[in-house]
Amino acid sequence: MSFAGRIRPVVDRVYIGVRAASRERVMAVYAEHGVKPGFEGSFYFGLLARPMPAESFAAVTSYGSGDMSAELASGTAEVGADGTWRLTERGRAVAMAVQEKIGEVAAQRWRPGPPLDAMLPGVDAWERLADLVGRLLDAGRATGGPAFRAMAPVYEPEGAPAAVRLTTRLGALRHHRADAHRAAWRAAGLTARQVMELPAGAERRAIDAETDRLDQPIYDVLDARERIELLAGLGALP
Repeated sequence: MSFAGRIRPVVDRVYIGVRAASRERVMAVYAEHGVKPGFEGSFYFGLLARPMPAESFAAVTSYGSGDMSAELASGTAEVGADGTWRLTERGRAVAMAVQEKIGEVAAQRWRPGPPLDAMLPGVDAWERLADLVGRLLDAGRATGGPAFRAMAPVYEPEGAPAAVRLTTRLGALRHHRADAHRAAWRAAGLTARQVMELPAGAERRAIDAETDRLDQPIYDVLDARERIELLAGLGALP
């Protein structure tokens, strides 16, 4: 198995775990602003930095309907004649608050405390992990597809703490693999629905292997020791 294949579940566990743990605070953000959850909550790391072109929007919504009626109705997003989506001022306020709350929850979730304080990575480790993932995002500019290009470079407030930077960068990193996966199943002649319904077996293994192959170049910017450091550091987070 390639390194890309080995680290994928680790990245997903850390990021999805933080997102699940932060759900209550994120929902409170939406309640405070009087809007329903929308795409700004899923793609804040890219949308706060730049508009999302039509090609990128089609990529990130390839497994769903792409219905943006709620965002348009609430005034958090607007679309241009060319299909480019951008956040409004209201949408930016919501997205920035979501980013902040996810980082706050991550810091609380990851912070060492008794009785495991000697076993868990602290803030210095989060800083190092954020730096390593930042290098991956820089490298991904050469190999990423339309979704990744919309997500990186990420938006980070000036002086953002390490937990905010790491969660933000991990969110964007996952889209490099998402682009690789879409390319793999399209090359196999499948549709999004077909690949979602594909049972375990040789065909799914072949698509996963091709996904790993296409995702691997982003990690080649790190040497062997740095790859182990990244895998072990993320794996040690609660």
